[in-house]
Amino acid sequence: MLDGVRFATAEHYMMWRKALLFGDEEVAAQVLTAMHPKQAKDFGRRVRGFDEAVWVARRREIVVDGNAAKFAQHPALGDYLAGTGERVLVEASPVDRVWGVGLAADDPRAGKPRAWRGLNLLGFALADVRAQLGSRTGRPAAR
Repeated sequence: MLDGVRFATAEHYMMWRKALLFGDEEVAAQVLTAMHPKQAKDFGRRVRGFDEAVWVARRREIVVDGNAAKFAQHPALGDYLAGTGERVLVEASPVDRVWGVGLAADDPRAGKPRAWRGLNLLGFALADVRAQLGSRTGRPAAR
């Protein structure tokens, strides 16, 4: 639940916010009806008035907001995230070079940031959330 709306997944939240960012309330409503994250993402690709430069400037903030709510509302998940300590978090997806590292989890290069083929924005957004959770609880992330 965020902004008074219940979201099935963080992907739903991201695509909903993307649609609203560009003033496409019709697609925003469709995103909320999506039965699974892929369908939400497909709706998000239809946003009218989309501007890549605006999206690039705002996407990480949006993903941090959605995941901060997710991990705060589900304490067990928040504890798990906090338990990652200061480790680098990686979205190990061989096909995603924006939100992931562009490598599979079993690829030895996935653990080597200089070898990444992607931006790993999701991993860095989750690290931001981890830091926020630590500051809210007053406890440092585990090491």
